[in-house]
Amino acid sequence: VQLQASGGGLVQSGGSLSLHCAASGRSFSGATMGWFRQAPGKEREFVAAIRWNGGHTYYDDSVKGRFTITRDKAKNTVDLQMNSLKPEDTAVYSCAACPTCILSSLRDFRQYGYWGQGTQVTVSS
Repeated sequence: VQLQASGGGLVQSGGSLSLHCAASGRSFSGATMGWFRQAPGKEREFVAAIRWNGGHTYYDDSVKGRFTITRDKAKNTVDLQMNSLKPEDTAVYSCAACPTCILSSLRDFRQYGYWGQGTQVTVSS
């Protein structure tokens, strides 16, 4: 399984960025795809997730209303549209896949067995 993340960069506070994750190597039917982030000196934290089959989405409260996660089943991609960015959104963002996540565990990065490389998002004030 390969997850290839891209799209990070530097943006001013209030700006927007779109992250892109290309997935390959297996069927993702039944899987949950997630985005996590890790800021320097902090633990990795959940950002958003989407059910591959039904498209149900889940967000951390800190990004709800600002970020949107989508998936394209035909292209095997998962995107994270980030609007109204804040300096506290600065982190390395990684996409991940969890083949068997249940609702109670999809926010736990330890449940995700497949990870892409991170992409840096920096929001200046």
